[in-house]
Amino acid sequence: MLGTEFKKKFDAESNMFNKSAIKNDFRFFMKKMDSIENVALIGALLKVKNIEDLARIQKKNTNPQDPSELKATTDKTAAYPGGVDALRKEVVNLFYSEGVHSDLKIIKTNVAFIVEKDGSISNVQAQGDNFTFNRQAEIALYSVSSKFSPATINGDAVRFRFKLPLTLNIE
Repeated sequence: MLGTEFKKKFDAESNMFNKSAIKNDFRFFMKKMDSIENVALIGALLKVKNIEDLARIQKKNTNPQDPSELKATTDKTAAYPGGVDALRKEVVNLFYSEGVHSDLKIIKTNVAFIVEKDGSISNVQAQGDNFTFNRQAEIALYSVSSKFSPATINGDAVRFRFKLPLTLNIE
């Protein structure tokens, strides 16, 4: 709707200087909207992490010998629909690079997460030298739309730790 309104204003303007100003206003506005959305996603990430931490604390207090712990070996590992390349492509599409601040041209992180028995993702933790890159990687992983097919042992679904290395080239 906003794009349509800006386009109407742009099309109605005959002065090229004013058209350029309208275009720049639109870009600035969209960048601000992306920034606002990113702040909301960071808030959601913090909420999810707090809920996961609370659940982990409650499990430790109620049942320290939880049988749903991660398994070292599986018959079938957890898999994303379309494979790891499809997962990487979705993460790239969800990644908000404007939220990453770095003086380096190449930034790396390793994102570890749990694929739960139902195929959902939990406990996303990025380990790298750049804090903002790590947070954006975590947000992108939590935002992945499809579920994994879970890992199995003897046909039973089990929790599985998955690691995904990511690299960002800043030009």
